[in-house]
Amino acid sequence: MMPKPLSKTTTALHQGLPPGLMPTLRMMPMPSDANIHGDVFGGWIMSQVDIAGAIPAARRANGRVATIAVNSFLFKHPVFVGDLLSFYAEVVRVGNTSITVNVEVYAERNRLEAETVKVTEATLTYVATSEDRKPRQIPPLKSLTTPAADTAY
Repeated sequence: MMPKPLSKTTTALHQGLPPGLMPTLRMMPMPSDANIHGDVFGGWIMSQVDIAGAIPAARRANGRVATIAVNSFLFKHPVFVGDLLSFYAEVVRVGNTSITVNVEVYAERNRLEAETVKVTEATLTYVATSEDRKPRQIPPLKSLTTPAADTAY
């Protein structure tokens, strides 16, 4: 489940990280990831979002995936060298061969003051591929209930 968008009464800063969720990926941009003004390159952020989105896509596809579309990408606030970025990724749609993932990115800055801001949100689509890199069917989910699980409770 993705975090709810900010309400009008919540400021963009000091919103905190999404409660109860584990980030898919955490990164801290380095000086080599920034432009001459100290802002992190958008392309660097995009590549990290792609990696974060591919993790649940590959897990759901049970194997190799390839990015086939960036459906939407919004830079809400700049990212700076030294920000601690948390990437939250969630599968939102599964087709025959494709998986759509939403990714939200939060930056923790001035950690002693607990300043956290949502900096990026994106939706990407991945296709499951075989070893020869051709599209393949996504396997069905196995039942969450097994005979052993039934007797455990």
